[in-house]
Amino acid sequence: MKTYIAKEKDIKKVWHVVDAKDQVLGRLATKVATILMGKNKVIYSPHQDTGDEVIVINAKLVKTTGNKLGQKLYMSYSAYPGGLNTQTLAAVMKKKPENAIRHAVHGMLPKSKLGAKLLRKLRVYPGDAHPHQAQTPKVLKVS
Repeated sequence: MKTYIAKEKDIKKVWHVVDAKDQVLGRLATKVATILMGKNKVIYSPHQDTGDEVIVINAKLVKTTGNKLGQKLYMSYSAYPGGLNTQTLAAVMKKKPENAIRHAVHGMLPKSKLGAKLLRKLRVYPGDAHPHQAQTPKVLKVS
């Protein structure tokens, strides 16, 4: 039995639209990360980009469970003394909700150059409008 390695000509890229309205943030992020990596395809190889492009709409309408809006913290450090900046999930959702989804998906992708390449295939929009109609994306039902 031989190991199958996908050729560049065998990889077909498809665009998917995922509606985040009333979806739980973590469950949505796992589905999106799976599609970006290509784990939903038969030709999946962990060292290759076999995944598809994903457009997430209605990011501002995503749901969370429990008390995450007030308790979950996003931290960044400026490398200066006293330069720790923290924001709650509620503040991030109010200011730029697409960053919360991007951050959740980023945590589920490989921590390598391939992971950075996969993250560039994710487009997140706060409303239901997106400028990618020309790619004729398939609407993906995530539940």
